[in-house]
Amino acid sequence: MRVLIRLLGFLGPFRGLLLVTLCMMVGASAFSLVVPQIIGFALDSAIHSQASGGAVAWNPLVMGFGLIMGAALLRGVFAYSQQYLGEKLSQSVAYTIRNAIYERLQNLSFAYHDQAQIGQIMSRATQDVEAMRQYINMGLIRAGAILILLFVTLALMLRTSAMLTLVSWTFLPVMAAISIYMSMRLRPLWQLVQDGQGRMSNVLHENLSGVRVVKAFSREDFEARKFEVEAEALFKHSYRTNQFQAVNGPLLTALGGLAIASTLAFGGREVIAGRITPGELVAFIVYLQLLQQPVRMLGFMINIFSRTISAGQRIYDILDAESAVLERPDAVVLVAARGRARGEVRFEHVSFGYNAQTPVLHDVTFTSHPGEIVALVGPTGSGKSSLVNLMPRFYDVTAGRVLMDGLDIRDLTIESLRGQIGIVQQDVFLFIDTIRENIRYGRLEATDGEVEDAARVARIHEFILSLPDGYDTWVGERGVTLSGGQKQRISIARTLLLDPAILIFDDSTSSVDMETEYLIQQALAELMEGRTTFVIAQRLRTVKAADTILVLDRGAIVERGRHQDLARGGGLYQRIYELELRDQEEAFEASVGAGAGAGAADA
Repeated sequence: MRVLIRLLGFLGPFRGLLLVTLCMMVGASAFSLVVPQIIGFALDSAIHSQASGGAVAWNPLVMGFGLIMGAALLRGVFAYSQQYLGEKLSQSVAYTIRNAIYERLQNLSFAYHDQAQIGQIMSRATQDVEAMRQYINMGLIRAGAILILLFVTLALMLRTSAMLTLVSWTFLPVMAAISIYMSMRLRPLWQLVQDGQGRMSNVLHENLSGVRVVKAFSREDFEARKFEVEAEALFKHSYRTNQFQAVNGPLLTALGGLAIASTLAFGGREVIAGRITPGELVAFIVYLQLLQQPVRMLGFMINIFSRTISAGQRIYDILDAESAVLERPDAVVLVAARGRARGEVRFEHVSFGYNAQTPVLHDVTFTSHPGEIVALVGPTGSGKSSLVNLMPRFYDVTAGRVLMDGLDIRDLTIESLRGQIGIVQQDVFLFIDTIRENIRYGRLEATDGEVEDAARVARIHEFILSLPDGYDTWVGERGVTLSGGQKQRISIARTLLLDPAILIFDDSTSSVDMETEYLIQQALAELMEGRTTFVIAQRLRTVKAADTILVLDRGAIVERGRHQDLARGGGLYQRIYELELRDQEEAFEASVGAGAGAGAADA
């Protein structure tokens, strides 16, 4: 119930629309309730006139016909307005909820997204929000109409005959008890249905995202069975809910029929006894018939409430989620807009873990000065990527602190901090858009000339011009229409366009050949002037150019220095050099020698 009350908070910005909708609902209900009164009055007037004059009294019947037609017309106008405005109101609330979910997801830290399942999130942003929308229009507003019909009808019927009302309404508590029972049984089932929809969406999303892996390993049948398991579970739970609903509707109809039959039998005796008029009995029966639809909808609406509670809980799981990275109320801006920080980065006794059980970094301390190139080297899982992810506060340290230009980064606004850091990640992501807009993504105001300059520096300009549509070429989902090296260079151009104070290259040249890497490194050499640059790479040329090499092992810095010193220091770096980097050096020297020989032969 608390969820339903919380959802009413989304109606706040639409109070005026809600008020008008409720007025239309009251008008539609009022003209529905007046019809039985007109029928009873017209019938009694006709009977009384015929008894007095002996002839058929047409005037009361004609007048009743006209009044009923007028009431029906006005009821139609109010009902249409109620439906139209109610739909507008519910769609507005759904729009607000979807935006709130999206905004919340954007503000949550990496720690949340590391655990979240995309299929579940998409299910909550679609099916669950649709359940909320139905709650507003089909639940909340229709519930108001039903309550008006029930209470006003009860008052009118009691005014006519308390005993006949008691007989007529005997079955309502039974119907209410059945509806409550159905609601209690359906609520956990709806939760299973919505969770099942999320799991099925997750399997589908995963399969479509990894379709190349599926086909490469001929696992189509395996993936089909995975999907079939989730689809079958969803079918069973959905079918179970429909079984309950199939019983609920006919049972309520039967009870409504018994109520009319009892009213007719007892009411006939009351008419014969002269305690009520024939017109009042007819009005009674019409009222009962009028209540049939609201009572039949009662179970449907309780189902909506049950489903909304389940959907609301899932949605509030997102809206109430706390980000592990929060901006302090008194956070300061690092530098003014379009200004550049000095780029000094200092780690002071930093420790970090994605959870308390598995620490990733231990007591990391170092200082990088503006303009320095810092290479991070170490075996897989040593904490290199985790270290650089702490600088833009994708995660927060669990101990110690990270400073930029002498300021604790937790005291800075996140936007100003990340605006000074340009990142080229190992897993390159490109949007379904043109190459131009993908490069411009970090600076939407950048001119076409600036975009092209960044592409030239990244050594991707000539390739883009060779495409039929040039910079207006559309990129497929996740950049599947481009090679790994092309995606890397577009990503580098996107980062360079930011003109950041700090550059982070997370193995960003791993997908390019040695010649292309050499060209990129030449272009980046000038750009790195005056910028602090952190490079995670396994290429010898990168680490040899570094001012400082930090060697990490199991989350700790075990060596630091320059290549020449570390390569013969007898430690972990020397082993990495002997096993991985020396072959690159020899291959490079051989290629340079071959190139020189070819040049001499040409001469």
